[in-house]
Amino acid sequence: MKKLATILLVISFAFACGNLNDKARKPVIYTIGDSTVKNGQGDGANGLWGWGDPLVQYFDTSRVSVENHALGGTSSRTYRDKGLWQPVLDKLKPGDFVLMQFGHNDAGPVNDTIRARGTIKGVGDETEEIDNLLTGKHEIVHSYGWYLRQYIREAKEKGAIPVVMSPIPRNDWENGQVPRNKNSYGGWAKTVAEEEGAFFIDLNEKMASEMEKRGEENVTDKLFFSRDHTHTSAKGAVLASSLIVEGLEELEKCPLKNYLLTDPKINFPVKKKVFIIGDSTVANGNDSIVGWGRELWAFMDTSRIEVINKARGGRSSRTFIYEGLWDEVLGQLSAGDFLLIQFGHNDGGHIDQPKYRGSLQGMGEETRDILRNDSIPETVHTYGWYMKKYITEAKEKDVSVIVLSMIPRNIWNDGKVERVNDSYGLWARESAEQNDAFFIDLNNRIAEKYEKMGPAMVSDFFSGDHTHTNAAGAKFNANTLAEEIGKLRSCSLRRYLNWN
Repeated sequence: MKKLATILLVISFAFACGNLNDKARKPVIYTIGDSTVKNGQGDGANGLWGWGDPLVQYFDTSRVSVENHALGGTSSRTYRDKGLWQPVLDKLKPGDFVLMQFGHNDAGPVNDTIRARGTIKGVGDETEEIDNLLTGKHEIVHSYGWYLRQYIREAKEKGAIPVVMSPIPRNDWENGQVPRNKNSYGGWAKTVAEEEGAFFIDLNEKMASEMEKRGEENVTDKLFFSRDHTHTSAKGAVLASSLIVEGLEELEKCPLKNYLLTDPKINFPVKKKVFIIGDSTVANGNDSIVGWGRELWAFMDTSRIEVINKARGGRSSRTFIYEGLWDEVLGQLSAGDFLLIQFGHNDGGHIDQPKYRGSLQGMGEETRDILRNDSIPETVHTYGWYMKKYITEAKEKDVSVIVLSMIPRNIWNDGKVERVNDSYGLWARESAEQNDAFFIDLNNRIAEKYEKMGPAMVSDFFSGDHTHTNAAGAKFNANTLAEEIGKLRSCSLRRYLNWN
């Protein structure tokens, strides 16, 4: 009897804890839809954004979470068929919200070998039975309205609150007016929402009206790009999301508006940051000596990313740490940022004599204790040890690290540029590989280009010595680096390159 009582007590306690956890849990706003809700990876590639990305900045995220699960190219049908809806449905809890917008891709062919994503027009129960030419599957295709009903009903069955949006307008103009979709997907979305007891925001009408107030000349290449009449720029995405917020405020009984910020400060897009550390061949320099770090911004999409060059002339992998420069950078790094590291030019200097910047050669754990001329003791490590410290400490903050071998000096032997493949180039590579960082062999890539150009042309890139580049040489090296970043298939920094 006592054993049974104990079991019941444990079960009751577990149930009570579960209820407490549910009460403490923040509700989640899930957005589902196509590329006008989330474009690509949601990082603004090619300057395109969906309204689901800036939407989070309008909400009090201490009380509610926002997750954008939209995917470009999907229709109300294929979002379900591709298995994208099920993971969202599985996570839904009572009190969550589902914001949905489909329609832009529903007008495509029902069955073809390219996309096969169309739905039957309208809100009826008619079907079309097909053998899908794209997937090879036997399929029963329903109407646009039928698919919306499934999302609404299934969300409500989980205790979630659905909010349906009519599709944003395209940047098409007829006699100064923007065509609406109230007689097609916008109207059908409204009908289904009303029939199913879901909240509805006529985003199409709201945004079209705002576009007309501004005029075509203030919309094209501002809210939309002239090359694309469907997908919004960052400013267009912010406008769409602000109109959704306006719509929520107009919905008297929708509890989602209770989580809106009273005076939101919209900073969009939030820029990722690229931090650069290194020596004078990387640093901003002066009028005559310029490092590639000063020029890299020209090859990045600076509307989405900020390049912060923290390299300092005369520093080695050792002294950048000893002088506290690394601690300063480390304190500024945030999750999702990038760190580029290039040291080596000064690591071959004296270990125990001014300027006290030499590091021990190699990758090992050996050390050497010295006294600086101010009688301060210092334990000197290997070049590889210092590089490992940069990499591991940055990665602990969820920063993507790219290690670079040092740029080559303008030193030639028998028509070949001197390399560092057996020293700092090798150790830089090993540091990256052993600590799961990206690596770019900048030393060899630039040297190969130099050799094709010849010594005479290359000399124009240097400022009067064989180590330091001028502005032209720095830009050449930055361009080469950008090309190599573009080859790192699994590194997301490549998505922020700007080759326009």
